[in-house]
Amino acid sequence: MESIRNSAAAPTDLYTNIHPEGDGLRLHLLEWPGAGQVYVLLHGLASNARTWGGVGAALAAAGNRVIAVDQRGHGLSDKPDAGYDFASICADLHSLLDALKLEHPIIVGQSWGGNVVLEFGARYPGRARGLAFVDGGILDLQEHPSGADWESIAEALRPPLLAGTPRSAIQQMIAQHNPEWDDAGVEATLANFELLPDGTVRPWLTLDRHMLILRALWEQRPGDLYPRVTEPVLICAADDGNVAWTVAKHRMVAAAQGLLAHSDVQWFHNTAHDIHVHRPAELASLFVNARAHGIWSGDVSE
Repeated sequence: MESIRNSAAAPTDLYTNIHPEGDGLRLHLLEWPGAGQVYVLLHGLASNARTWGGVGAALAAAGNRVIAVDQRGHGLSDKPDAGYDFASICADLHSLLDALKLEHPIIVGQSWGGNVVLEFGARYPGRARGLAFVDGGILDLQEHPSGADWESIAEALRPPLLAGTPRSAIQQMIAQHNPEWDDAGVEATLANFELLPDGTVRPWLTLDRHMLILRALWEQRPGDLYPRVTEPVLICAADDGNVAWTVAKHRMVAAAQGLLAHSDVQWFHNTAHDIHVHRPAELASLFVNARAHGIWSGDVSE
């Protein structure tokens, strides 16, 4: 596999209005310029576009154009009260691609963002050159070890109440839980929170909207969507040492491979769920090679 290094290049902050035919929605983007392949990067639940900083810089250093998106309700994007179902989130992405006039990008999603990419592929076949699921896309919460009923999942995966916590305490917690992350990764994850004047934080994604998304994720059945995806899919899965969940993910990955028309799998061992933060250079190298010689190298008309 070709190795690439992170570039020091900083992205540009942009705001783009989508859904011009309706009430409109303003999305915040980070863009790294480049003349090569376009990559659109989607974060996970309660996360933000800045977590893609290392991957975006490395892909741009290899000559590609990269756009990372704060999805609705997250980061610096608009936060309407409704529209946190998969149909609405995918319509946001489709409208964004049209607004930016992006033809056949490679669309990458992490965690919940991967399941957004899966749903998008099923709803809009042929719109992308390829898709990537980064420890997501294969997530079927009805297979989660915490239990197959919504009440169990809601209790197990309900986020902690961190509003009012000093930013310094959140920073320390992130660093302690992820000792191999660099400072940039910790700072990017801190951008999941709004910094308040008193030095405390609150999540950009409110609890009620978080739970709406979680319920939509629990209701989504990936097995019904895989056969509808026409683009080649690169599945990137993390083994973080949680044995029960890793065993469940192996079953989910096998199910995806059995039903997707074209797929490859790369496991990242001893790696956090946030592969894009923990191993950004390796993930970017994987993408570059998949585009040059691998699953995404074919003509889009094939």
